[in-house]
Amino acid sequence: MVRAGAVGTHLPASSLDIFGDLRKMNKRQLYYQVLNFAMIVSSALMIWKGLIVLTGSESPIVVVLRDNGDIKFLTKGDNNEVDDRGLYKEGQNWLEKKDVVGRARGFLPYVGMVTIIMNDYPKFKYALLAVMGAYVLLKRES
Repeated sequence: MVRAGAVGTHLPASSLDIFGDLRKMNKRQLYYQVLNFAMIVSSALMIWKGLIVLTGSESPIVVVLRDNGDIKFLTKGDNNEVDDRGLYKEGQNWLEKKDVVGRARGFLPYVGMVTIIMNDYPKFKYALLAVMGAYVLLKRES
C-alpha cells in the first residue's frame, strides 16, 4: 500500500506509521530499546564528565569563532544575566589572547559548527534529538 503525501510525493505506508512499530514490539523488546536509549544518554554524560575531570575545566569543549585571525573574547558567567564587560578594565570591550589564562589542548576545525547550528536553530536541535530517539527506540536487533 502506498499513501500520497501533501505535495504529490509517494511514501510507503510503513514510513508514516512510526508508532505501529512500537505497538508490534512485545514488552521485553520495548524495555530493551528504552534501556538501550538510556545507556546511550548515560554514556554521553559519562564521556562529558570524564572530559571535565581530564581537563580540570567545567567547559572542556568550547567553540570559538575566528573571522580574520584577530581573536577577541567576550565572557559571561553561567549565572549572570549580562556579559562580564563590567569586570574588564575601563574602556575595554573585549578580551584579547594576552588576557586569557589557559591553553588550547586540541583544535578541530568546523566541528563546533554543529554546536553553533544547534544553538541558532533550536527547532532543528529538537527535531534531530527526536529522530535519534525514535531511531534508537524503533531499531530492532537482528
